[in-house]
Amino acid sequence: MPDVLIRGLDARLIASLKARARTNGRSLQAELRDLVERAAATPVDPKKEFLARLRRFRKRFGDRRFTSSVDLIREDRQR
Repeated sequence: MPDVLIRGLDARLIASLKARARTNGRSLQAELRDLVERAAATPVDPKKEFLARLRRFRKRFGDRRFTSSVDLIREDRQR
């Protein structure tokens, strides 16, 4: 079976995954395998995924209005 190496994971994430594995009575490797298998088995509908991301974005930023930063960039470049 092929192996996968993931570099650069945050120490807090690793601690959280180890705690999750302990709670589920598994090794870290078994917990990660289970998570990856479940994620890969979940069918992804691109349209639904896009709409879900859009809803999260709208929820996060609400009714805020963002202005163009073109003038600020031009001003910085002239300095």
